Amino acid sequence: MELSAVLTPVAEGGFVALNPETGTTTQGETVEEALANLREATELYLEEFPLSVTGRSLLTTFHVAVHA
Repeated sequence: MELSAVLTPVAEGGFVALNPETGTTTQGETVEEALANLREATELYLEEFPLSVTGRSLLTTFHVAVHA
């Protein structure tokens, strides 16, 4: 099963990793570690709560106006 991962760098170092399809979240010092931890957390989640994926997540960007 192919799922999505969103990795966000954190100020103190490392990355927070999120799987949008299941909501599982974890962290790691490197991208590789964060993804490995997310894979493990998501597999454990799916053992308890099976998921029937109806489509793939779409990642995009958008702009917001920031007023000083």
